[in-house]
Amino acid sequence: MATLSVGEPQEMEVDRRGESEESGDDETKRKSLNGEVDSLQAPSTVPEESPVDMDTITLDPDEEDVDLVHCRIGKIEGLEVLRKAKTISLRQNLIKRIENLDSLVSLRELDLYDNQIRKLENLQALTEIEQLDVSFNLLRKIEGLDCLTKIKKLFLLHNKITSIANLDQMTSLQMLELGSNRIRVIENLDSLTTLESLFLGTNKISQLQNLDGLHNLMVLSIQSNRITKLEGLQNLVNLRELYLSHNGIEVIEGLENNMNDNQIDNWADLDELKNAKGLETVYLERNPLQKDPQYRRKIMLALPSVRQIDATFIRF
Repeated sequence: MATLSVGEPQEMEVDRRGESEESGDDETKRKSLNGEVDSLQAPSTVPEESPVDMDTITLDPDEEDVDLVHCRIGKIEGLEVLRKAKTISLRQNLIKRIENLDSLVSLRELDLYDNQIRKLENLQALTEIEQLDVSFNLLRKIEGLDCLTKIKKLFLLHNKITSIANLDQMTSLQMLELGSNRIRVIENLDSLTTLESLFLGTNKISQLQNLDGLHNLMVLSIQSNRITKLEGLQNLVNLRELYLSHNGIEVIEGLENNMNDNQIDNWADLDELKNAKGLETVYLERNPLQKDPQYRRKIMLALPSVRQIDATFIRF
């Protein structure tokens, strides 16, 4: 079922669908409904927490799924014994640098969420890795990932990244999470032909562009940016979910061949969606259209396939 999200859907309806839900867990989710971070629940709130030495932590050489969450680890070391490890979670620690991972050649997933890492480095031995999460750190650029050719999911949520770059070798990438950074331009994605989900919410992006090569993209989340014109989506033939709330969109163009979800800002633009036969739900809350006394009736006439407008189902 196709979904059109425009404006600010109510909490019970949104359930954070516009952001990736795999980076973080029930206790560490810190994103508000519009993709922003709740400052009252910011990561690493304990002041002056002292790191512990890895020598004090017992590691099982036969363990495949290693959980080292919130252990106050200050440095990655002593992991050489974990030669059978497939997944390692080092989230919510005090790690400042990625290092000493060369022996983990069988690793499939590495989780460094919520640390103090400033640079992506020393990952060249992890050639088998399929998922990497370095969200909620202090990264300023995407780098040091050249050898991760098998990676399928990359999470870099809530850092200080200013540009999309150095992803050309990730020809198997299916999900890319870059929300809550400082990105201004959508660029350098042409090689990511297998990408299915792209999350760019809460950045500084002003234009939808350079998406033509993402033919397999099904989810595009770009809410809480600076976009004023909906364009450049005509080649996203498999797009099913488009999240654009908290922007300033006034114009829709280039959707004639697109059977997917869109944001609409005036009644004339509804004509662009008449061919979207699979469109069943639209959210237009907090847009000028909603102030029209015939708001629901006009949507029903323009888009007869729609079964739900905002949080309310249509009664027949």
